[in-house]
Parts: sequence; structure tokens; C-alpha cells
Amino acid sequence: MNSANEERHRILQMVEQGHLSAAEAARLLDALSADPRPIERSQARLVRIRVTDLPSQRLKASVAIPVSLINVGLRLGARLAPQLSGSALEELIRSVERGTTGLLLEWQDLEEGERIEIVIE
Repeated sequence: MNSANEERHRILQMVEQGHLSAAEAARLLDALSADPRPIERSQARLVRIRVTDLPSQRLKASVAIPVSLINVGLRLGARLAPQLSGSALEELIRSVERGTTGLLLEWQDLEEGERIEIVIE
């Protein structure tokens, strides 16, 4: 018998012997059947894109995107910033998938007077 089955059997025996109520046994059985795997790190991670005005150093925009949506977010961003396309875009996506954290990309658009940062939190 595997460990989970042994635990279930033990809980049912305790109910039969009067050591546990049906409600207590139900809570224990629910806890046994809960998924023991921890939440994946990527589920809680965010990619933050910040746009700063260079002359004033004021934050113009800050957008947080869940890592699970990074493919869509970066591909949309590539339309706004043609520098972020092709192999550069694919490398960014691979870095995110590998679990990289911190500053992923920073560039300055001198024509627009903006600094763009992509940070994985």
C-alpha cells in the first residue's frame, strides 16, 4: 500500500474507533488529496516594462505583465519598438523561460527622449 492509501486507511480506522468525527476525517482526507506540488515560480513572476522621460527623469509608464503572457506582451512591444524583433525578441523570451530575474533589457530612444526598461520580478 502506498503512503497516501495508508494514511486514508488510518483516518478511516480512527473514525471507526470513535477517535475522529466524520467532519474531522473529511478535513484530513481533503488535506491528503490536495496537490502537494508548490506553485510554480513563473506563475507569481511579473515582467515590468517602465518608460522614463530622459530630460525630466519622470516615470511616464509602468506596466506589469504576468510571465505567462510574456510572449504576447513582447511581441506587441516589438511593434512599438522595431529594435526589439527577430533574434533579439526570441532571446528575451528564452531568458524569461529560463527563469532570469532582474533587469532584462534597457535601451534609450534619443529621438523620443525615453528610456525603456524591461525587468523581471
